[in-house]
Amino acid sequence: MSVLALPRRSGAGAPRPGAAITLAVLGGLLIAAMALAMTVGAAGIPLSRLPAALGLTGAAGDAATTRDQLVLWSIRMPRILTAAIVGSLLAAAGALMQGLFRNPLADPALVGVASGGAFGAAASIVLLEHLLGPHLRGLQEYLLAFAAFGGSLITTIVLYRIASRSGRTSIALFLLAGLAIAAIANAGLGVLVFVADDRQLRDITFWMLGSLSGANWAKAASTGSVLLIALLVLLRIAGRLDLLVLGETEAFHSGVDVERLKRISILLVSAMAGVAVAVTGVVGFVGIVVPHLLRLVIGPSHRLLLPASAVLGAVMLVVADTVARTVVAPAEMPIGILTAAIGAPFFLAILLRQRKLVGP
Repeated sequence: MSVLALPRRSGAGAPRPGAAITLAVLGGLLIAAMALAMTVGAAGIPLSRLPAALGLTGAAGDAATTRDQLVLWSIRMPRILTAAIVGSLLAAAGALMQGLFRNPLADPALVGVASGGAFGAAASIVLLEHLLGPHLRGLQEYLLAFAAFGGSLITTIVLYRIASRSGRTSIALFLLAGLAIAAIANAGLGVLVFVADDRQLRDITFWMLGSLSGANWAKAASTGSVLLIALLVLLRIAGRLDLLVLGETEAFHSGVDVERLKRISILLVSAMAGVAVAVTGVVGFVGIVVPHLLRLVIGPSHRLLLPASAVLGAVMLVVADTVARTVVAPAEMPIGILTAAIGAPFFLAILLRQRKLVGP
């Protein structure tokens, strides 16, 4: 039996009564987190001047408003939006992966999917410049995203092949294979770090620690389009994921094309994790903390769990990025350090809880 909390057959996927309220609260938290992030930074914008900076009032032309608008629309807003989008991608990918493997410990970063994407991104940083030449260096940013996606896709497929046998997924094999894949990817990263020059080494360090300092409107638009497509597909397959949690045999007898659902899920996890890695580098534990918390509050229904995970993931990363760029100002702390500091103790708590449930 899966270690996920499985609903009864007659009520599979049934949302809890407070689910709509929870979604509304999460939306309010996201708005509040983004508003706070707009006002906090090296160039602070007082809350009283925020409406004018956003263009919601007629106040304009004075030096303070002009400065606020420049800071907000050129630097802060694209970064906040990118943080929200990447957080949504990571949390939704984690919720999807947990449903696919029927395992609450599944997370793209924890089991090596994000590490595979980081290896693909690092390989593009080091190798593509030599292959393309300096005159085609402008294509590297676009090819980097495809390389990160390819690394995540290959890693996810290999992990699924190793952990699944005869239609069943071994939890122990799943975790051990994830650790092994992450170790192999990190070894590859080590080789690339060894052969990289100073500029490439700085770029690789960016991917390994995670940061939103390179966010801009182009990245926000590209990642936002991926998130929109992913959410539309996720909402279409959410009901089938609810049946898959009950077991592949029961899902098949309920009319679900299990193998097709697996392929779609693997492709989505790879795309979401790969795009997130390409923009921010490796940001861990968002995909395990957010879905697990929400499952306790709104239940296991993927129709609510997936969009709720996307919203709470956005809240978590916006808050983490706000702390990262202010706690050691004027320097900036890598965001991956903060998410690991929050997520690792939570992951240990989940492991201890599972040990109590399973028993000696």
